[in-house]
Amino acid sequence: MTSNPKAIIWFRQDLRLRDNPALTYAASVGEVLPIYILDEKNNSNFPLGRASRWWLNHSLRSLDKSLNGALCTFRGDPIKILKELVSTYQIENVFWNRSYEPWQVERDTAIKHKLQIMGIKVESFNGSMLHEPWEVLKPDGHPYKVFTPFYKQHRIKTIPQTDTVNLGHLRFVIPNQHNTDLKSLNLISENDWSKNMMSEWTPGEEGGEKALKLFLSQGLYQYKLGRDFPERNAVSKLSPHLHFGELSPIRAWNEVNNYAISENLETQAEHFYRELVWREFSCSLLYYFPELTVKNINKRFNAFPWQKSSELLSRWQDGETGYPLIDAGMRQLSRTGYMHNRVRMITASFLVKNLLIDWRIGAEWFWDSLVDADLANNYCSWQWVAGSGVDAAPYFRIFNPVTQSKKFDSEAKYIKNWVPELVPCPNKYIHDPSSAPSKDLQQQGIKLDKDYPSAIVELKTTREAALNAYKSLKAVSQ
Repeated sequence: MTSNPKAIIWFRQDLRLRDNPALTYAASVGEVLPIYILDEKNNSNFPLGRASRWWLNHSLRSLDKSLNGALCTFRGDPIKILKELVSTYQIENVFWNRSYEPWQVERDTAIKHKLQIMGIKVESFNGSMLHEPWEVLKPDGHPYKVFTPFYKQHRIKTIPQTDTVNLGHLRFVIPNQHNTDLKSLNLISENDWSKNMMSEWTPGEEGGEKALKLFLSQGLYQYKLGRDFPERNAVSKLSPHLHFGELSPIRAWNEVNNYAISENLETQAEHFYRELVWREFSCSLLYYFPELTVKNINKRFNAFPWQKSSELLSRWQDGETGYPLIDAGMRQLSRTGYMHNRVRMITASFLVKNLLIDWRIGAEWFWDSLVDADLANNYCSWQWVAGSGVDAAPYFRIFNPVTQSKKFDSEAKYIKNWVPELVPCPNKYIHDPSSAPSKDLQQQGIKLDKDYPSAIVELKTTREAALNAYKSLKAVSQ
């Protein structure tokens, strides 16, 4: 070993300095070479979507700034890149925080083996989870398939404390030829959409810290009930920061816990904890059931009579279904890379159970469109809505977008924000304009199929069709 040991810290979904165990350990070893590798070879089945690429681009810029311009970025096969860096800079150690998606686990295992053969010390850490998948299992050692017992077992365990190591004296390996410009990753092209996104979000560790503080001061006190109302500022919007690792779940949990105790908000906080643990539950399911992104966990659904309609799919994607709450959610998604969680469930239910379009198609659209697109959470949630997952919504739970709209957006504030052509619509019709007498709408300057589309399907008819389809599965299984 040289007198001045050097270590690579390989950033992945942990784009932060604070509470980063791999970085902390690397800094204690010696000089650090911080790198990021855009791996489009091993994740070819799930390439980053447009919204994720936009977020990643700006998050990496933020990380590089925090590292005083020391971040080296690469595009290609990680093992080839790491071997070259180890050779060029006489690197003795390679550290990273673990990832849990199936392709990442397979890749990282192979990389670790190859580097160790070369005599390189390789260590990985938990930088993304409260508890890793193998730490929350049933007494018989098998993974949980139902959320509630998983949550109860998870809550028994002690949450680790936040890492408070001072990284102010990081010493960097000075690269001589590998200071790859972030532009070479070709993550985004500047256009009106990407520019507008900057008014909605602040990617990066600093943005994550600000979002956490905002949630504590404005959202937590109303979280239990308020998070169901899409127009209220009652949700955390921490999901993209957690997904890209700009904020650790340990820090989020501990900060919420401390604040809740001081402000007597423990009941509100408990519901936030459930959301964090649902994230962990989804990760566990994908870890132990890696095919859930492409196959029905419940095999009976292999016989489900999915319908194919490019026209209906396009109308759903474009927010032109004729159901204002659905359209508001889909337009929010396309313009901001985000959709309120309750509206996500309603729009997903509409696609799967009213249009009878395969849940995998919806999951692909969300994967491309969401800034918080997380492989485990996205696909587990779609299987939950479809009823094909391990802990799924019952088949008869079909969200009615009209009644949901009246209940959770009674004054149509959310609708009017994202579907402005309906602002003049009388409140008694705005949740379902197709049910209104045409003369009443025309008096307000609204003509269906000109100013706003008629409903593309009839809810009662399609609900009955979905229920019949589900019942046919029971017959097949017998």
